[in-house]
Amino acid sequence: MKTICEDSLLYFPSNSEIEDLHSTYIANCVFNSFLSYNAITLNIVTIHAIRNTASMPKTIKTLLLSLAVSDVGIGALVLPFYISLLVGWLQHNSSCSNNEVFHIILYLFSVASFSGVVAVSVDRFLAIHLHLRYQELVTHKRVVALVISIWLLSVFLSSPMLLVSPDIVYVITIISAVVGLLAMTVAYVRIYLAVRS
Repeated sequence: MKTICEDSLLYFPSNSEIEDLHSTYIANCVFNSFLSYNAITLNIVTIHAIRNTASMPKTIKTLLLSLAVSDVGIGALVLPFYISLLVGWLQHNSSCSNNEVFHIILYLFSVASFSGVVAVSVDRFLAIHLHLRYQELVTHKRVVALVISIWLLSVFLSSPMLLVSPDIVYVITIISAVVGLLAMTVAYVRIYLAVRS
């Protein structure tokens, strides 16, 4: 069974590729630094705005806060680790441990963020289609339980990176992504049809 490190060695650039793409890696580092700063700053502003908006229902507030926190994690952890990988390649000092940590936090925050987007989509679908029953069925306690489940799912899907073959993790990721995209597509098509009618 291959580890993440052994699997990722296939994707580490060779010395000649690093020399050919040297300026591209530097530009990528600079670009990702700006993205990291923007992701952190704008999502912290979003968190502050959501917390201070009294008129917003608690259910959607909780979902949006979870989504913003996962996006802050991407800006504060995932992008800096990616930059450190690029710098390691530029210095011909690639580390398998850095690569493993990068993949774990990438999966953790990406799954949390994507699941948060799916949850917001489904919540808006339920708000439009359930009308008066929405507040009865979609309670704050249930939404908090959903958010906790999203984060536990993220931990569950990122932890196998250390235990099972990366191929299995990729298959799980693809299946989860397809299911999430289908759920969002159905939700938004139904929302669009409801708004049109």
